[in-house]
Amino acid sequence: MGAGTLNSMDSLDNSTPIQPMDQCSFRIVEDRGNAIPMTVTLNGEIIVPNVGVVQAAGLTCRQLAMKIKSQLEASIYKTATVILTIDYRPPSRSGGGYNGTTIGLQFFTVYGQVLRQGKYEIPSDEDITISQAVLRAGGFAQFANPKKVRLVRSTPQGRKTILVNLDDVMRRGNLGKDVYIRDGDVIIIDEKNVNF
Repeated sequence: MGAGTLNSMDSLDNSTPIQPMDQCSFRIVEDRGNAIPMTVTLNGEIIVPNVGVVQAAGLTCRQLAMKIKSQLEASIYKTATVILTIDYRPPSRSGGGYNGTTIGLQFFTVYGQVLRQGKYEIPSDEDITISQAVLRAGGFAQFANPKKVRLVRSTPQGRKTILVNLDDVMRRGNLGKDVYIRDGDVIIIDEKNVNF
């Protein structure tokens, strides 16, 4: 069953450990929204709205949902019923789980306030900037904050976050701020604070 049909954390799978490259769905029942698709990265992480990067591999759906629930309830939510399911697991190439041998393919992932969140391939014959990556994801959604776009990159020294003002790039033509995307980069577009 997908995350869109479940309403209780007790129904979540508590026997199958999540693996890198699993395609999952995530939903908070109290938000009354649709389930969000997300792919576990090769390092075994997912990016959760309002939480950030969470280590997922090795945990069951129920264990990961409980971990996310406690983080959400410590900051934003009074009660968060977190529904998380594995929708698809790519076939193993070696029989022992995913071994990362998609030779030559490079990817970036876009989360947050864009029209099409997800994982996108970087063509081997072209360089892609962060503004082009956002356009591939359908462009900014209505409540996106283009002035504070986060680019999360894994480096030998650990994870590094680069803040990019895409408003400067896309509206003012300040192309010097348009950072090039590398394999494994994650782009996060937050909501702007809207006062009604």
